[in-house]
Amino acid sequence: MRIANVRTLSGPNVYHYRPVILMELDLEELADVTTASYPRFIERLLELLPGLTGHHCSKGRAGGLVERMMEGTMFGHVVEHVAIELESMLGGRATHGKTRAAGARGVYNVAVRFSSEHGMTYLLEEAVGLVDDVLADRQVDLEPLFERYRAISADKDLGPSTAAIVEAAAQRRIPWRRLDDGNLVQLGHGRHRRLIDAAVSDATSLIAVDTVGDKQRTKAALHEAGVPVPAGGSARTLEEALRLFEQVGPPAVVKPLDGNKGKGISLGVTSEEELTAAFARAAERSGVVLVEEQLAGRDYRVLVVNGCMVAASERRPCEVQGDGVSTVSALVDVLNSDPLRGEDHELPLTRVPKDDQLSAYLARSGLDLEHVPAAGAAVRLRANANLSAGATAIDVTDVVHPATQRMCERAASLVGLDICGVDLVTSDISEPLDGGILELNASPGLRMHVAPSRGQPRDVGGAIVDSLVLPGSEARIPICSVTGTNGKTTVTRLIAHLVSAGGERVGMTSTDGIRVGADMVRLGDLTGAASARSVLADPTVEVAVLETARGGILRRGLGYDWSDVGVITNITADHLGQDGLETLDDLVWIKSLVGERVRDGGTLVLNADDEASASLALNERVDASRLELAFFGVDPAGSVLSAHLVNGGRAYFVRAGWVVEAVGGREHSVVRLVDVPLTMGGLASFQVQNVLAATAAARALGVTRGAVAAALATFRSELNPGRVNLYAHGDGYVLVDYGHNAAALRAMGEVVAGWPGPLIGVVGVPGDRNDDLVTEVARAAAEVFPHVVLREDDDLRGRQRGEVARLMRAAIVSAAPGVRVDVVPEACRALGDLLDEVAGGALVALFYESLSEVTTLLDSVGALQVDALPGPRPGPRRRRRGAGREWRATPGAN
Repeated sequence: MRIANVRTLSGPNVYHYRPVILMELDLEELADVTTASYPRFIERLLELLPGLTGHHCSKGRAGGLVERMMEGTMFGHVVEHVAIELESMLGGRATHGKTRAAGARGVYNVAVRFSSEHGMTYLLEEAVGLVDDVLADRQVDLEPLFERYRAISADKDLGPSTAAIVEAAAQRRIPWRRLDDGNLVQLGHGRHRRLIDAAVSDATSLIAVDTVGDKQRTKAALHEAGVPVPAGGSARTLEEALRLFEQVGPPAVVKPLDGNKGKGISLGVTSEEELTAAFARAAERSGVVLVEEQLAGRDYRVLVVNGCMVAASERRPCEVQGDGVSTVSALVDVLNSDPLRGEDHELPLTRVPKDDQLSAYLARSGLDLEHVPAAGAAVRLRANANLSAGATAIDVTDVVHPATQRMCERAASLVGLDICGVDLVTSDISEPLDGGILELNASPGLRMHVAPSRGQPRDVGGAIVDSLVLPGSEARIPICSVTGTNGKTTVTRLIAHLVSAGGERVGMTSTDGIRVGADMVRLGDLTGAASARSVLADPTVEVAVLETARGGILRRGLGYDWSDVGVITNITADHLGQDGLETLDDLVWIKSLVGERVRDGGTLVLNADDEASASLALNERVDASRLELAFFGVDPAGSVLSAHLVNGGRAYFVRAGWVVEAVGGREHSVVRLVDVPLTMGGLASFQVQNVLAATAAARALGVTRGAVAAALATFRSELNPGRVNLYAHGDGYVLVDYGHNAAALRAMGEVVAGWPGPLIGVVGVPGDRNDDLVTEVARAAAEVFPHVVLREDDDLRGRQRGEVARLMRAAIVSAAPGVRVDVVPEACRALGDLLDEVAGGALVALFYESLSEVTTLLDSVGALQVDALPGPRPGPRRRRRGAGREWRATPGAN
């Protein structure tokens, strides 16, 4: 088997509503065989991974996978379950997987949920080799694989402090996203966005962090405020340190001025010789060293968030208990074998290294690693009580003396830290303080409070989240997601325009780029998850309107977890032959995800005139019972619309030339079509549908009917570049559009029908469509245009040069022999050759690949963008001027 690629779908996707790792796997020589042909393989695999016997698979019961393998299943499916079982053996909680044909023979998409993203990526890749090894009867050793997984997870996963905050946010339904390979995380969306990095927030003061990073400055500030601190000072030289040692006397503490995690600290210094060695250790980490009196008592950490104590722990230095037989070294090995101990902070406790510091500490008590303690005798391994040095923590939150609590809260406020770890020493924290505060810590570790060695775990992550986000708020902004085959770009732009007119600052993604407010901040076809996340990360955005395309859903999933409004413009045959999509049902499967991820109580906007779109109201995955359905359609007498209205539903349609909003039997006129330039006076019925869809979405987002009407009247074609843009040139017109499927061409036929002069279509189809779609587009072109000019995309998408044009020409000749067919490979050249005919009165409909090339050519000849075609139609008459000639635009009522 060969791995083609592996990627993360980081949002809801067609395989699962949670993120998955997706592998494209080519089975190669295993493409035509199943597990049923290899009973020895099944036997060996179950010996190696007995937990597979409990996998349900599609049978829905334990043992289902084994049954499937005995009956015969593809090896890609086995890889899926092997990866899941491997992570389960390592403590992972994800149990979902899905294997689906990817289109090409023997190629499958294998999707698995995960606990550790990078760890599962590794396991999924290793699962392929493991299955190959078992199939080839090679020996398999799982331990190196497990060790590598642990190392990857420890290095790449969120740290325990960040994870505690993220988990608390998730429990409160606050969306979150990791922004880098470290611990920088975004909570919430748009104007409600907050940032954290471990236990540092975007509200943490830089001055406060700098202050507590200088332990001497912190001590001075606390001392000035009357907070008890240990006596002592800072030294840059050994001589200064020795003088301070004389002042404070033994035992003393020697530590770096700006150290952390207990590194470089020496406790219990009692002689000048010990101080000299301690100074050298501290000086390796800082140019300034503190020499302080060592306060007597127990070591405590108090966590203060937003001025309030939320947790407290007693930290006890690590120790081992003798059994009268084992050496200290062996007892340390047993201690480190605890599954709760890791190499760093990835687990609740940290392993104790057998290093020089340990040997030196033992030597001070006359011991070494080979000493055999008596049964029950405790041997302390470190002087300090930092968890990073192997210490344990006992929760004491409920017994902290009120005066000590107030002192800790005041200390954090004095330096201005919103999240502060207060280290103090006192004989008993339940009694008034008889020691002092040792130091204050920015970005304090949370694991001692989240997973104490003894005592009650504390929701400190939740306390931090509540300090950043108002309790009860999910820190979200309204999201509207638009998908479909045709019209989704226009509808997206329209919704953004309508919502902006309602006074909101909109972030929009579409096929032409990302727009924030009035500014296009990035150009390109940006309709995928990354673009959506970009908008949702912008703290100036108040509402997000996201064009959500098929390709983006397949490649990366959705860029959000839930939307407030979902719009399905229509679903027609397009993109078949790509990504394993063979039928219209495959397209429905993908695009229905937008409907499935509308939040409970949100609005799903469906096209009553499009069977596939309307069918989503009955889709079990969508579960329309939890949503408000809003149907739109041109004719209110249509079966879907009328039934929906009878049942008291919400609908948008056209009556007597007006856009109408109805709820059950109550109707409200919104705007006349003659006042909506986009519809060409109602002549372009597909644009009327786009207006209806956008109106439904905008109303669901809270825009008033009056604001909708006013905004629709100002949405001119220049605000909708590349979508039914009309240019006047001489006595004729050029109609520029992106349509590249049969439905789009037939819809355009309604606009150009009855044109009295020459009518020419410049048409092309992307090469990644299958032959059936290519020929269907050709036949549609022949139905609309008596003269068809076939062009070819610059990007052939896997086809040979001229192949698509030959297919289309043959289809047109066969279906409509009387249609004139020319082949001009480049669209601009085709248009250039036709400009004289346009000036003489022809109408050319050009379906482009590159909009900028077309508009540049039209600008160069002075073509003028206009709103509608002229013609004697019923309705009010307006006079316009176009390209040097006077003509009449006569929009009609619909």
